[in-house]
Amino acid sequence: MKLFTCSFCSNVLYFENVVCERCNHALGYEPFSNRILALDPEDGIWRAAGSHAGGGQWKYCGNYVHGVCNWLIAGDNPDELCAACRHNITVPDYSDATRVELWRRMEVAKRRMIYTAMRLHLPLVTRVEDPEGLGFAFLSDDAEPSGKVMTGHDEGLITIALVEADDAQRETRRTSMGEPYRTLLGHFRHEVGHWYWDRLVRDGGALDECRAIFGDDEADYGDALQAHYANGPKPDWQMSYVSSYAGSHAWEDFAETWAHYFHIVDTLEVGNSWGVGVDPRVPDSDLLTTTIDFDVYADHVPIRQITDAWLALSAALNSFNRAMGHQDLYPFVLSDVVIGKLGFIHDLVHGRIGSGRNSRAAA
Repeated sequence: MKLFTCSFCSNVLYFENVVCERCNHALGYEPFSNRILALDPEDGIWRAAGSHAGGGQWKYCGNYVHGVCNWLIAGDNPDELCAACRHNITVPDYSDATRVELWRRMEVAKRRMIYTAMRLHLPLVTRVEDPEGLGFAFLSDDAEPSGKVMTGHDEGLITIALVEADDAQRETRRTSMGEPYRTLLGHFRHEVGHWYWDRLVRDGGALDECRAIFGDDEADYGDALQAHYANGPKPDWQMSYVSSYAGSHAWEDFAETWAHYFHIVDTLEVGNSWGVGVDPRVPDSDLLTTTIDFDVYADHVPIRQITDAWLALSAALNSFNRAMGHQDLYPFVLSDVVIGKLGFIHDLVHGRIGSGRNSRAAA
């Protein structure tokens, strides 16, 4: 994600900021121009402040009043929910402060995932627009007859267990399931990968190309997962898969690789915004040297340039984390086979595989 600045005073901002600490203006994110705007109140609505703001009247997403969203909608737009929140199908009871706080954490992760999808100009269709459009249900265990919410994807509806927003509970699950990386953002990026498989691969004319890379998606999914959990990861899975779970079924391999592609491009955009370069002071450092001076979202950037930069940046970030006593920021190894799979995702999202480009549209 890029660095943002206040449109009034040029103070550096975070994506989630709602007030500028320097000039004290209210702030909101406008997704279609990809800017955070400083705002002045005007007749019950807001006007963009600052010489570079471009003017215009704006209103906050309806979920702003619950403290869970800072995205803006054009003042003359009849919609009450922003481009991110219009995908919500089920949200927690507003009167339950504990659940609203968990929901807020969920929304932070969801909006970051949608940010990347919009930067890639991927389709973002709601369930109002299409019965299999993208929707989110944030559910609590005690609201389900079975007493347990299963995070997953079903024909466009992504269900996220609200308990995943509880850091302690998520860490317990991460440890018990042997996952080196388990985050809210990772959940959203993985599950939305299943939806994009439906839209860009199944419906986008890319099944043959995808099967040549990821394997047989028609293999029984339930049997495959049962075998994975009963027998453990495939031997030497690191040679062919980005994670052990990716080896369970072709669908999971695609979704895991999709999530990692999102991890990589978003973090490299951060590196570009911060002017990051890596040049280790050790002999034979060529593989770990990079200058992130390119637009990772540009069509012409090849996957090898992306993965080479990522190798150097992730190695440096892992070393910083170890110096602080934390686990590796990116505890994965990208084999040549995995890089080939990332290359498929790269070509797919840029419309070079299948006919999916014809249906691509920003939210």
